[in-house]
Amino acid sequence: MRKDGDSGARADAGKHLPTGGLAVTAGDAIAPPPRPRPAPWWAPASDTERRVRGRGERAPLGFVPLAAVAVVFLILPLVALLVRAPWGSLPGDLTAPGVLTALRLSLVCSLGALCLSLVFGVPLAWLLARVPFPGRNVVRALVLLPMVLPPVVGGVALLLAFGRNGIAGQWLDSLFGVTLPFSTLGAMLAETFVAMPFLVITVEAGIRAMDRRYEDAAATLGAGRWLIFRRVTLPLIAPALAAGSALSWARALGEFGATITFAGNMPGRTQTMPLAVYLALQNNAGAAITLSLVMLAISLAVLVGLRGQWFPRR
Repeated sequence: MRKDGDSGARADAGKHLPTGGLAVTAGDAIAPPPRPRPAPWWAPASDTERRVRGRGERAPLGFVPLAAVAVVFLILPLVALLVRAPWGSLPGDLTAPGVLTALRLSLVCSLGALCLSLVFGVPLAWLLARVPFPGRNVVRALVLLPMVLPPVVGGVALLLAFGRNGIAGQWLDSLFGVTLPFSTLGAMLAETFVAMPFLVITVEAGIRAMDRRYEDAAATLGAGRWLIFRRVTLPLIAPALAAGSALSWARALGEFGATITFAGNMPGRTQTMPLAVYLALQNNAGAAITLSLVMLAISLAVLVGLRGQWFPRR
């Protein structure tokens, strides 16, 4: 009897814990603490992290030479590009009219593709992450298919869908007078086709990983769905959104196969930087190397921008 009385007293004491005038229930007392926010990538590592990292780990036999070969294989072409670059004629090549036109067109098309990817890709990523509709896995697989599809095949598919005699292209041509193939808008559409999956898969992962308790708290305070999405969801998925946007834009900027198949290679209209590099390589290797350096610089800028997503803190 005494044991039962002690257990009952402990249970009653756990229901209402003294907290300086605030009644705290047992459920509140055992509620898990909020998850600590991860430190930014630029923050210095703690002493414990330094000690753990300082111990290191011995690599399995044979891993070091294989890894060294992989590093050399990946870095050597980039080093060759820098070594063989015509640095003396670089300013003249960069200011050539064709180069500036191709660069301007590449920026216009890639930024337009990024805007289209954001407008249509973010809602798609939210639906794939939150709504368990029938066939969701099939839709996700089809959305990600352009990532593994050969770009030329993607260009042919775009022609069959949006060409003058395509499934949707004939209606666009007859009803609205819109002809997408071999136009700047067509080049933008081709880049969107290959770039949007990168945004969708990154944002979907960010939405799945976010803490939904903040959205639930906003809902209990009377916020509507659109307000919750703008004021709660978007700030929480901002890192994933930034990473997906950078990957999508970089993929659109470097697109070649789908663009040349669906939009052609017309200077000033559809000839983007990758197409200009291909054309210059046949006539002027120095100009091709110069254009390649521009693309390399842009890629490095994207890599630096994504450093916090891909690289651990030091």
